[in-house]
Amino acid sequence: MSEAPEKGRQKSNGWVRTVVDYGATIAFGIGYFITRDFQKATWVLVAASVAALAIGFAVERRLALLPLFYGAMALLFGVLGLVFHSDVFVKVKVTVINLALAVFLFGGVLTGRAPLKMMMGEALHMPDPAWRTLTLRYGAYFALVALANEVVRNTQPTDTWVKFRLGLLPLALVFIISQAPFIMKHMAKDDDVAAAEPPDAGF
Repeated sequence: MSEAPEKGRQKSNGWVRTVVDYGATIAFGIGYFITRDFQKATWVLVAASVAALAIGFAVERRLALLPLFYGAMALLFGVLGLVFHSDVFVKVKVTVINLALAVFLFGGVLTGRAPLKMMMGEALHMPDPAWRTLTLRYGAYFALVALANEVVRNTQPTDTWVKFRLGLLPLALVFIISQAPFIMKHMAKDDDVAAAEPPDAGF
């Protein structure tokens, strides 16, 4: 009897995950293109990151590890950018986060672990070889995003970088959707498809 309300609560709180995951980045982009001032947009990023984490905690009464990590990194690099009056910190944050995730995933595979399985094991059940393949795909995606960010931030003007940063959000959704057939092919028959969403790749 408690399972149905729990599923309903997860569905009703889906917007919370969207706010926590994407709200600060979208607010930063809007702030930048309205003011054309990276420092002011960074203030927006810091404020929106705090607000997103607060909303997530208020609604769900907890902070999941990944959103907490993303939020903390946004705050750290945003504050550094404001203190040193430099856009480098906010721009390089994308590289640091994605590279850290790539190393974490690849390192897990090399040591015989399955990081994605540890994160999603209760919601999704697949054979170990499938977990390994999915982990490698995610690791490759994060590594490519980190590389692309370094190329763009070092060769393109700020306007282009901000557009690139915002463009990573729909790109992440495309990547996640592209993995759905693989997941559905290997997942257990009694698993809930709606609960089989992999970790966000929008960072």
